[in-house]
Amino acid sequence: MHVLNELAARLSGAASLLLLLGLFILLRFIVLYVGQLLWETTRRVYNRLSKGGIWERTEGFLDELRQRYPRFMGFLDARFTPRRFSGLPLTLLFLAAAYIAGLSLELLDEVLEANEIVVMDQAVNQALAAWRSPTAVLVFTWITNLGSTETLTAVSIVSTGFLFAHRRVVYVLPLWLCIAGSQLTTWAGKYAIAKPRPEFLVGVEAFSPSFPSAHATGAAAVYGFIAYILIRDLTNSTRRFEIGYWTAVLVLLVTFSRVFLSVHFLSDVTAGLIVGGFWLLVGVATAELLARREHSSSK
Repeated sequence: MHVLNELAARLSGAASLLLLLGLFILLRFIVLYVGQLLWETTRRVYNRLSKGGIWERTEGFLDELRQRYPRFMGFLDARFTPRRFSGLPLTLLFLAAAYIAGLSLELLDEVLEANEIVVMDQAVNQALAAWRSPTAVLVFTWITNLGSTETLTAVSIVSTGFLFAHRRVVYVLPLWLCIAGSQLTTWAGKYAIAKPRPEFLVGVEAFSPSFPSAHATGAAAVYGFIAYILIRDLTNSTRRFEIGYWTAVLVLLVTFSRVFLSVHFLSDVTAGLIVGGFWLLVGVATAELLARREHSSSK
């Protein structure tokens, strides 16, 4: 009977994992369809506005402002021009990084006050108890190792070798900035906040403080930046989407594994994703600035 129960648990775990994979594949088609729909809708709205002459009227109004306030409008033009990375792209990256930093501070405030966050963390941890079959634990233990500091360092070293081999040295510094910045920020936060971990339930243990999750932070920063390198020079939009989507799936799986294995709370991995996203934006901005400088000097 014990053997049959164990076999049933393993089959149940395998079925759950197959269901999870199927959901990711289904979600891929949904995201792709919605993305294409939004793009087509945006393009149609833009064309209708263009036919209505709104851009010409707006440009006339802006010209009048430039004559009245030349220095201020010159500053805004430089910040919002789409023709240079130091213009609109860098401005959007800066705003996104500032927003992410604000989210991180807000979440930190909630954790320190120990309000509804603690209740939610405990509820999520308990809800996952029924799904922690031996097979699922085994699979997610393997997945969680993809976000360890050792694995991310090895991935970064191998990626550095490829970058040197393919003469794309300009991305080496931003790559290591991502991993160093994300890890330093995370470990400083861990010992400054000193939040205890959940009760270890499945034999997987960790001995550092809980908040934020280093696995989630590192996975978002490092795998995200490698995906950016691969996507940057691709012209095929479908390939760009596939790399971006499955990288996001990998990061989310690593993140979820920490909660599933009961070594982190949901708030820990959420903070990790926020911090990792911040350092990813810093790495992308640095890479683009260095690439533009290298391109200008080669002319």
